Amino acid sequence: MIAPAETSIIRLRELTKTYRTGDVEVMAVRAVTLHIQRGDFLAIMGSSGSGKSTLMNTLGCLDQPTSGSYYLDGTPVAGMTRKNLAQIRNKKLGFVFQNFNLLSRTSAMENVELPLLYAVPAITRRERQRRALSALEKVGLSARAHHHPSQLSGGQQQRVAIARALVNTPEIILADEPTGNLDSHTSIEIMALFQELNESGITLIMVTHEPDIAAYCKRLIVMRDGQILSDTPNPTPCQALTPDP
Repeated sequence: MIAPAETSIIRLRELTKTYRTGDVEVMAVRAVTLHIQRGDFLAIMGSSGSGKSTLMNTLGCLDQPTSGSYYLDGTPVAGMTRKNLAQIRNKKLGFVFQNFNLLSRTSAMENVELPLLYAVPAITRRERQRRALSALEKVGLSARAHHHPSQLSGGQQQRVAIARALVNTPEIILADEPTGNLDSHTSIEIMALFQELNESGITLIMVTHEPDIAAYCKRLIVMRDGQILSDTPNPTPCQALTPDP
């Protein structure tokens, strides 16, 4: 599905990513053309080796394409310096991972504050704490602000990770298997939170191998051998339960 260019927050054209291992070249993404509209909520699916994680890393400015073009909110990303890519990641993008990636010896609030430490210009400690607490409130965890990850359930840890992704008010959240380490009930709670964030205007891009989780998204993309096999709208996404605080 190709969205009109003027409404697209992400535009890829003939994007390719090739890795070299010794004398062997592996084309992980093959000439992908894709438009993602502002406010979209899409799932990228595919078996291991399909290219979905490589595509996600490229969309998240964690990796540069080998060829082709990538425009993020009208700005060409290919060829940017590491510093510029880092600035884009910090201002426009939020990341949520399967393994939460929380620092075990710091509180939930301190974990959420981390992206703010790299802000330019610098943000005062009091302002960092205020923004972190506000982000935790959005995910229903303000009462756990001073708890460490070991004192939180898996679902609560993932909510902290989502709060960390939100703290810089990103336009896009990229989630890589965000329910992969969670039980079914908690997974639905996390999808309810994602739906709520999407309704607030945030664009969400999620990698998942679980069709029942992808069913909560508005758009389903399936990859195989580095190419998009199908790209279909989901006119009736499943509605998740509203998560309890």
